[in-house]
Amino acid sequence: MALCQRCNKTQATVHLLDISPSGEKREHHLCEHCANEEGMVAQQHEPINAILDSFLKQASGMQQMADLSCPDCGMTFREFRSNGVLGCPNDYAVFERYLAPLIERAHEGATHHVGKVPTRQREAPSPETELAKLKHRLKAAVESEDYELAARLRDQIKK
Repeated sequence: MALCQRCNKTQATVHLLDISPSGEKREHHLCEHCANEEGMVAQQHEPINAILDSFLKQASGMQQMADLSCPDCGMTFREFRSNGVLGCPNDYAVFERYLAPLIERAHEGATHHVGKVPTRQREAPSPETELAKLKHRLKAAVESEDYELAARLRDQIKK
């Protein structure tokens, strides 16, 4: 067991390997305290039983989702995922919980169709299109923790 290269007192628990563009390798071995002071965040390890429990819960939820079927046409969500086509209009209601995130992702945050605009068209985009784009940018700003941009986008959406 190696000691921390910075304080030389505590056992090193954070191990990093830096590879320069020229291919030179440098190893860093630090204790958790020194790694935190250097701005490196050490991941907390989750007990294996918690990981397995989480996996089993997720797997059972996915199984329930896959076995969900439409009472009108009999299509299962598993069939939709494999062929990408719904069987009847009722499928939108039956699978709504699982389809909504897919539709939002495919339409950059929009939950309804706003149409396509030809690239040569010189007119300003429709308000619905602009709103969908702003919402998508807001979501990305929040995810990247750019809260100043998120606040400006939020204000634009309110207008």
